[in-house]
Amino acid sequence: MIKRVLHFFKSLFGSAVTELEKTNPEALLGAEKENLRKQIQRYNQGLAAHAAMVEKLITQVNSQEQQEAQLLTKIKANVTAGNQELAGRQALKLSEVRNELTTNRDQLEAAEKTYQEMSRNREASVKEAQKKIESLQAKINELKVKEATADLSEMASSMTADIGGASETMNRLEHMVEDARAKAAGRARVAQDSMPSLEVPSAEEERALAHEALRSLSGELGFTTAVESQGEEIPVVTFEKENSKKS
Repeated sequence: MIKRVLHFFKSLFGSAVTELEKTNPEALLGAEKENLRKQIQRYNQGLAAHAAMVEKLITQVNSQEQQEAQLLTKIKANVTAGNQELAGRQALKLSEVRNELTTNRDQLEAAEKTYQEMSRNREASVKEAQKKIESLQAKINELKVKEATADLSEMASSMTADIGGASETMNRLEHMVEDARAKAAGRARVAQDSMPSLEVPSAEEERALAHEALRSLSGELGFTTAVESQGEEIPVVTFEKENSKKS
């Protein structure tokens, strides 16, 4: 029985793992935990049954030891009283009881030894299983971290590639916008240069224009213009003599 129990605990984590189980090791570990719990429960039930057998043997040994003591007392009393025949029958009974007692003591010793070994093996197997479970749980957690890190790295790599493609698109768009802006600026300049000036002349410009217009009429109207000093050009009209004589 001990060998079967040890074989179970040794093969607990040695079963073949399918491809489906490889994809979800945590679920497999959870199933193994539950399986271990059930197996320990059944093992404890068997251990309890063995312990009950030990207790039964203890009870039998105690009872036979009491019976042995009683027979010895009776034999002595009957021998003292001269009841040799009764004492002889009691002696045969005592021999039978002692044989059974010896057998039961041997069985009790072996059963107690087996119980202690089973208890120690159970504790050692459970500790080993728990140690493996904790180790597997740590490895699964490490696997999760590495998978998450790998996913982030792949995402970062993909984003870098996408950003690189977007940069090329934005560069082309920037060139298009710059070209369109330059063309629009050129069209605006051409339109502005082709428009007549709408600026209002200043007072000096207006006087200069008036003087020029008046001087252009001097030949037609028979007068001349003169320019006064002090930096301002003021038309001074002087009619010719012929015109003044006629007047």
